[in-house]
Amino acid sequence: MSVLEDTPVSRRLRSVKHIIIVCSGKGGVGKSSVSTQLALSLRASSPTARVGILDVDLTGPSIPRMLGLDGHPVHQSSDGWVPVYADGSEARLSCMSVGFLLKKKEDSVVWRGPKKNAMIRQFLSDVRWGELDYLVIDTPPGTSDEHLSLVEHMAPVHSRISAVIVTTPQAVALLDAMKCLSFTRATGLRVLGLVENMSGYVCPCCGEVSNVFSTGGGAEMARREGLRLLGSLPVDTELVTLLDAAEVGREGEVGREGGSVQSFGLLERYEKTPTAALFKKIADQILEQLAAGRGGGEG
Repeated sequence: MSVLEDTPVSRRLRSVKHIIIVCSGKGGVGKSSVSTQLALSLRASSPTARVGILDVDLTGPSIPRMLGLDGHPVHQSSDGWVPVYADGSEARLSCMSVGFLLKKKEDSVVWRGPKKNAMIRQFLSDVRWGELDYLVIDTPPGTSDEHLSLVEHMAPVHSRISAVIVTTPQAVALLDAMKCLSFTRATGLRVLGLVENMSGYVCPCCGEVSNVFSTGGGAEMARREGLRLLGSLPVDTELVTLLDAAEVGREGEVGREGGSVQSFGLLERYEKTPTAALFKKIADQILEQLAAGRGGGEG
């Protein structure tokens, strides 16, 4: 192994089989909810699947709340930081976020580039992820310091990294999604495909679908750029309620490595939402491509 390949990050991630970066060109497209659903779906894909989710949206960490883990501390061990386990003692869904390190969840993170870079390096090299089948990385909107830091620090494991791009159907979001796609091409990341989020609104009373935004934008972008459209997800009020309320009154029994057994009833409740069945089809396509070692139209 060359000197370049033998780094603290490569040693820590040696036992991680697949790394999936979830990105979007702009904020407000539901990227973090897609990351959360992807982590839940991958965990549910097999009785033995082990999944990690790393939240590098340093200025707007929302993964702890969506998993019902707000307020849980991060413990230091002799082998590094211990992630918070969303499923308690089962320890098959681990999470790390700067949100766990804030004294108060409403505190702002006001950091310049070098400090962000150092935090991401520490997340990648010092967190005791252990054996993982999948590590999902939720990134901030755009293509900023955080994205560059990720790609640079994970260069030794580049062959195991892939990306999922999240957009909404309207033209402004698609234009920004193109910038995200440009970034993946410039850095040589294989793209598994495109998720078109907020594609219509399903009335909870009558089931009628209303197109809040324009329609077909994701499919057109995928066709034009040679990408796979993994799927289109409508606005699901049940999912919104579930992820918004995940932090409230979910303390339950704390597992041996952190996390809450009661809070992971989240997976059972998630699987009852209308979106879960749709997202399973997206996750199945991702799993198929990872097993085949290819990207969705990106080579």
